[in-house]
Amino acid sequence: MRITLKTLVTAVLVCSLLLLSVNTPPVVAEGDTNPADSNSLTILFTNDLHDHLLPVKAEINHVVTESGGFARLQSAILAERAKDSNTLLVDGGDYSMGTPFQTIFRSDSPELKIMGMMGYDAVTFGNHEYDYRAAGLADSLTVAAAAAKENGSRLPQIVQANVTFPKDASGQLSPSLQALAQAYQEYGVKEYTIIEKKCTKIGIFGIMGIDSASNAPKSEVVFTDPIDNAQRIVKVLKEQEKVDVIVCLSHSGTWPDKAESEDEILAEKVPDINVIISAHTHTKLVEPIIVGKTIIGSVEDSAKYLGVLKLTKDSNANWALQSYRLQQINNSLPDDKTIAAVVAQYKQAVQSAFFDQFNLDQDAILAMSPYNFHKVNDILDHHHEDTLGNLISDSYIYAVKKAEGDAYIPVTMAVVPAGTIRSTFYQGNITAADAFSVSSLGIGPDNIPGYPLISIYLTGKELKTVCEVDASIAPMMKEAQLFLSGVNFTFNPHRMIFNKVTAVTLQTDGGLTEIDDTKLYRVIAGLYSAQMLSVVGDKSHGVLSLIPKTEAGTPITDFEAQIIKDTANGMEVKEWQAIAQYLQSFPKVNGTAQIPSEYSDAQGRKVIDDSTNIVSLVKNPNKITLAVFAVVIILAALICFIISRIVIHQRRKSKRIQNSN
Repeated sequence: MRITLKTLVTAVLVCSLLLLSVNTPPVVAEGDTNPADSNSLTILFTNDLHDHLLPVKAEINHVVTESGGFARLQSAILAERAKDSNTLLVDGGDYSMGTPFQTIFRSDSPELKIMGMMGYDAVTFGNHEYDYRAAGLADSLTVAAAAAKENGSRLPQIVQANVTFPKDASGQLSPSLQALAQAYQEYGVKEYTIIEKKCTKIGIFGIMGIDSASNAPKSEVVFTDPIDNAQRIVKVLKEQEKVDVIVCLSHSGTWPDKAESEDEILAEKVPDINVIISAHTHTKLVEPIIVGKTIIGSVEDSAKYLGVLKLTKDSNANWALQSYRLQQINNSLPDDKTIAAVVAQYKQAVQSAFFDQFNLDQDAILAMSPYNFHKVNDILDHHHEDTLGNLISDSYIYAVKKAEGDAYIPVTMAVVPAGTIRSTFYQGNITAADAFSVSSLGIGPDNIPGYPLISIYLTGKELKTVCEVDASIAPMMKEAQLFLSGVNFTFNPHRMIFNKVTAVTLQTDGGLTEIDDTKLYRVIAGLYSAQMLSVVGDKSHGVLSLIPKTEAGTPITDFEAQIIKDTANGMEVKEWQAIAQYLQSFPKVNGTAQIPSEYSDAQGRKVIDDSTNIVSLVKNPNKITLAVFAVVIILAALICFIISRIVIHQRRKSKRIQNSN
């Protein structure tokens, strides 16, 4: 790009006006550089806010306290801006889905509107922004854009660089994708944006990672390679836009294994990125990850923290990290009155639009818990039976009985994947809003938020396969850990993969009974979870097989046709609703249902046999293990044969040498 004298003079004048507009000396915190210094830049950031507009209970440093809330978050943001008015404020995606506020995502778009009020400069989409499919996201964007146009309100710039809209065989977009493409245009979604702060030109782009894209199966769009697109955008930002700093809002995440840590790989492959705001994995980086010259920051989730990252430019015009910290968002911060008032208005909208149709007050106390359940991260990170998983799976069976009444068909097993558990219960009162937050994912064909329960049938052999999925797949994919009601099983983590389960029994009113491999058993799961069970065969390359069937034994092709509906009103029975009903069913003390003591500890549903005894490791081998044993024996025999031939050859050679001498 050619820089003319006129352009240079204009830039100098703009910078001078910005400096002169400060009439009083700015407040400078200890250790901070002068905010008017164009050689420094402050980046405030969040990620994975998940609709936590209000504070929620959270366990921080082993203490249960209230955390988050947009009104408190705004107070922290304003405090940082008081130190430096030219801060950059960004978010790494998954700003929605996780609390009852998501129920008005389509109709009101509260998240984007409030983030605009809070002064967010740029955000990107996470996989959960697609939870209500293309049509749902289209509605949310359209509503936000229309409101901004009508009243002149501010919205954050949305950036996303690796999304495409696939066309059908006739070369046309589906109606829902047409709506989403139009909504992108109306809102002004871009691959990247340019923002100037303190005469510093900042290029910001957003990407969806590989793992996060796989968690948006109903998005209808296609996410292309994040690294290829990052390289493409960075080249444009450097060579055409001539930016000073490049910031990537990456909904990819960091992982303990660096070989699989997507944002660390991104930093290695695209070294010209200065800062990566890393979302998706809910990682709490107390200290940033530094890869080459790239700084990676992440602030866990749910508005628990505000990230504060400061950069300075050296004499060679290179940007380096000056400081990095996480500001905790708790009750030490006052509520910003403006944001608090808007949140209160949206809360009332949630009550009217959503909870009223279930005849529930979102603040109504459903039950009291005498103890804490495990945090979501603890549930995911530890492979064992979990009490919250037990409660949720039991609630599914209870809700089906209640919905079907006299027409109830006995349920053998209910399945809950760990990845669908979005929140937990702490000691004290549990409200309807709390119950929703625990199982808040998805939407049904009724267009009412929350995945519905569905009924499928599996053979006894397939019930055992479900247990094997937990035992063998969960160590590699923690979201695939399964919690079951109606079935107990034992597995040995040291045994060969796909042959770790050593015992499976049915838990009935009469006690434990054996499974008939050929019999069909009724199973209850959420709509999304049941659909995922059907792809187990593909994911395991045919080693494990699960084919959800109808009561007649026919493979299911339309899962939505199997949805459980309340016989009294015809409404879909939602996952979260099952939990709410089950909590209300417990025995009452002083008029309040009490979660019984049986959920305070494991019940022997998932037993881990940690034995390394050779007999324990090889007994009762299945076909997979026998095949592996056969291969090993054949290879061992082949190696022995080769060695014996080599020995014989050497002996003959030595004998010939001796005879020649």
